[in-house]
Amino acid sequence: MATFFGWFFVLLISYFFILFLYLNFSNKNVLYENIIGFGALFMILIHILLFLILIFQDSTLHTSILPLWLTTLGLPIIIFSIIILFSSLIYVIIKFGFKSDVFGRYKANMTERMLKRSKIRNDIYRKLAHVLIFITLFLLWYIGMIVVKDFSGSIQGMIPYENNMLGLYLKLFTEQNTISDVLFALGWFYYLLFFFFYIFTLFMFAMEYTRKTKYFTFPFNFICSIYLCDDEEEGYGAYMYFSLGQMFASFLCPPMVYFAILGMSSIADLMTSQIGIRYGKRKIKINGSKTWEGALAGCITCFIICFFFVGLFWSLIFTSSFLIIDVITKNPINVSDNLLIPICCALIFVLIRYFFNSNYFTLFLAWI
Repeated sequence: MATFFGWFFVLLISYFFILFLYLNFSNKNVLYENIIGFGALFMILIHILLFLILIFQDSTLHTSILPLWLTTLGLPIIIFSIIILFSSLIYVIIKFGFKSDVFGRYKANMTERMLKRSKIRNDIYRKLAHVLIFITLFLLWYIGMIVVKDFSGSIQGMIPYENNMLGLYLKLFTEQNTISDVLFALGWFYYLLFFFFYIFTLFMFAMEYTRKTKYFTFPFNFICSIYLCDDEEEGYGAYMYFSLGQMFASFLCPPMVYFAILGMSSIADLMTSQIGIRYGKRKIKINGSKTWEGALAGCITCFIICFFFVGLFWSLIFTSSFLIIDVITKNPINVSDNLLIPICCALIFVLIRYFFNSNYFTLFLAWI
């Protein structure tokens, strides 16, 4: 019991500190982006704490599930905090003890190299990491499905046997002692996806927060010099909004729906910008920075990706959502599409799946 409350206290303090830093370092001129980003972050963190309390109340989960959750949630925070303190100490010693600005010169050199890149190459570099994350996680799922099926004869754990996420959530409040049923209904691969983006988001927070402070640093701050645009200096980089949006979507959606959302946020988004930059001629009137050629290319890519993961009905829903969000961001609505696409699509799935009982069909399962 003492161990649980110790970890819980660490998480509670850490989460409120993260929320405070998010507001403190955000760009005050982008109100809607701040509200949506903070709301998504607050929702996830507060639900993690609530689920931990429910897990603690079920004594059957004390020996395995509870320690695993506490370790997975708390250990990254401790590790990143130690890395920040240690690297910051080295930074202070080098800068003030040896009177050297090697870090500043390195950042300036990386920034200069980025400015020399063409707009097309810069866009590829900024979004290629998102595509690689999608490919890696999908291959991990697909290979895992084959291996698990060959060894056990079933795919239990890789695919949830209940994907009505809002129904599962409401079950916790309408039926007593159902936390165990809800947790195991989702399968272990769902948690792998969520905890991956949980750790990925903490990594991005550590990078962005130390970028904005004077005496703290993070060994991977050079990533900011590679990917950060001029208009993101005052706020947060697109990579941070991407990680936050994907963590939110992975929290609300089962794996196949989430892969569809991740695919449209990475591959479809890359196709939109690349075709728009290379071949775009017809500007979208309400958004002068984007073209209809790029939007069409993104929609076609989005539809194909979603069709294989969630079937025809949901591919039409997600493609329509993708087009609307792509057209209105960042003008006339000043919100990052990296944040808005996964959040909106996740909420759309949860609500339609619950109120209209509209399930999805995954073609990839037929090939295994």
